[in-house]
Amino acid sequence: MKRFAPTALMLGNFITGVSILAPAGMLPELSHEFGVSIHEAGLLITFGAIVLCICSPVSAWLTSRFDRRVLLSVTVAIMAAAQFASMIAPNYATLMAIRLVMLAVAALFTPQAAGVAAMMVPPERRGSTMSYVFLGWSLALAVGLPLVAYVASHIGWRVAYSGIGVIALLNLALLIWRIPGGLVGTPVNLSTWGDLARNPLIVLLLVITVLQTSGQFVVFTYLGPLFEKLGGNSQLAIIAFGIYGVMGFIGNVIASRVVDTWGAYRTSLTAIAMLLVGIAMWALGAGLVPVMLASMVPWGMAFSSANSMQQVRLAGAAPLFASATVSLNTSGLYVGQAIGSGIGGFLFSHEMYYAVGYVGVGFLVLALITVFLSRR
Repeated sequence: MKRFAPTALMLGNFITGVSILAPAGMLPELSHEFGVSIHEAGLLITFGAIVLCICSPVSAWLTSRFDRRVLLSVTVAIMAAAQFASMIAPNYATLMAIRLVMLAVAALFTPQAAGVAAMMVPPERRGSTMSYVFLGWSLALAVGLPLVAYVASHIGWRVAYSGIGVIALLNLALLIWRIPGGLVGTPVNLSTWGDLARNPLIVLLLVITVLQTSGQFVVFTYLGPLFEKLGGNSQLAIIAFGIYGVMGFIGNVIASRVVDTWGAYRTSLTAIAMLLVGIAMWALGAGLVPVMLASMVPWGMAFSSANSMQQVRLAGAAPLFASATVSLNTSGLYVGQAIGSGIGGFLFSHEMYYAVGYVGVGFLVLALITVFLSRR
């Protein structure tokens, strides 16, 4: 394995995470710029999640025989170009079109990065390496999203997009330099999907992903507007994003250290339980700013590690088809984003601000029950 190869994959996940989540950090600015409601601006997340959900497994199937270095490099290059195109978007419809095209390609990166990580290391190091690669998503939340929110509100959302584009170009250079050529995974055929669908553990793991992500994105997509309505200041969301992301980074580091001794199931169970605690704190403390901010600690610590453990468990359930199972899990994430942001948008547009947290709690309770069912 080349030195810094996992770091190149980790930074690629950072770019992917920021590209996907960026609108959540600039909803008020986009709403004001294009003359649309907060709910309509939030559709950038909802419709984007639908595209990601469909394209993730389809792209895994269509590109399973491609050289991974070429595939990942082209994906990041397109993401970079889309950021610069978004920077000069003249209207909401154009921004939506650019985003949907970008996400159709960006759907490739996270599952293929997981597959490359699994191929580059021996089985005993797979859990810790994959956790490290998924730190990119934690960094996207710890650094990327708060920075996007700050730049969008104080300098301009177009500048935020340009900054993401520049970082994507730097990551492109690192991928070309450090990812070894000639890496090709096990070919994914149509029969592969049927085999995976008949595996009860894989099905349960995918259900967990959908449920826990739905519960989070009911709240997370509209965090800024909710802080404005419930706490009186939308800028508090920048602090919340920061706490959430920093704790996510810490949580993933801890998970990567303990997973090889605890096992992925116990680590996953702990993470989902912490998610439930965090969402419950938000629901019960809605309107109390200190409690709302404090809820970001357990919630943020568990977000990224929960997803990393899902990837590790899926890779262990079908090691030869890691890119396929991880692409399905990524689709599950995006299904959850679409469901959660859709429900959250409906509740927000009907001024049901306090109900948002309780709906999230319901999803997390179901997720925790499903984790117990997946133990066998």
